[in-house]
Amino acid sequence: MVDKVWRNFQTQLKKIKSLDGLEEVEIKFLGRKGQVNKLFQQLAKIPASQKRRQGQAINELKQKITKALAKKKEQLQLRLADELAQENFDVTQPGREQQLGHLHPITQMKWEIGDIFRRMGFEIFEPQEVSDDYNNFGALNIPAGHPARDLWDTFWTREGYIPITHTSSMQNWIYRHRRPPIRAVVIGRCFRHEATDASHEHTFHQIEGVYVDENVTVANLIETMRVFLSAFYGKEMEIKVRPSYFPFVEPGLEIAMKCVFCNGKGCSVCKNSGWIEILGAGEIHPRVLREGGIDPEKYSGFAWGLGLERLIMLRYGIEDVRRFHRGDLRFLRQF
Repeated sequence: MVDKVWRNFQTQLKKIKSLDGLEEVEIKFLGRKGQVNKLFQQLAKIPASQKRRQGQAINELKQKITKALAKKKEQLQLRLADELAQENFDVTQPGREQQLGHLHPITQMKWEIGDIFRRMGFEIFEPQEVSDDYNNFGALNIPAGHPARDLWDTFWTREGYIPITHTSSMQNWIYRHRRPPIRAVVIGRCFRHEATDASHEHTFHQIEGVYVDENVTVANLIETMRVFLSAFYGKEMEIKVRPSYFPFVEPGLEIAMKCVFCNGKGCSVCKNSGWIEILGAGEIHPRVLREGGIDPEKYSGFAWGLGLERLIMLRYGIEDVRRFHRGDLRFLRQF
């Protein structure tokens, strides 16, 4: 059997013309399931008196194959070097341009927004995408049975965990792991049990921000949002504030910006009002601060939340949020 394997190896070795082919032969004869290993396995079936001699013969075969492979590899490498030397090939020339793809528009905008807030002095966090009732609701002044819970169409796991409905689920964690002054922005995916249409998706991205320090006012909130929106849209943005309600802020506000399509003159996008509602915000509720271990008698702050996809749609005139997740290369290549 040893002689037969050696003859078979020599026959195949002569046919080898490339390093890839040499590797295939090496695996076939010396691999874990190779022919030499099978010879070792067969030792268990022969008489004890023959095992030593046969084992020695197999070891010698293995050494001969190893040396022959090494010699063949050296020959192939030398031949390849000679062929390359004879070719008119300039390794300093730039290669041909390749279309290797690029970052998804959501990722691009996520990084850009993170850079804007870093320049404004904020620390960037990613959310824990699966959380619990306490962080998603309880710590945000939304106890069990609170009617405000109906505002969030919540997914639940069988174990009682929540794929987060908003990045506000990180607020309590931030308060407990950072001391004032706190400037934090959370950018990540959220999930809600919603019917999908041109303006709604069950999976979306939200930007949550909090700022906690002494003597923080609504005026600080308004100016922070104006500076961010102006930086993102590349021009000075006018904004206006309207009262609203969110359980974790008091007072609650909605911030609208002048329509980027008609510059406030009125169009179909802004429903001829000249303004587009862009985010919810407000002064952080004292109970939320206290739950995070921060004294609301000494510190105050503001929080805001806005949809990343909505920002991108307004920036580029995208009419359907579902385009971001369809994988349509005609759409994605535009970014």
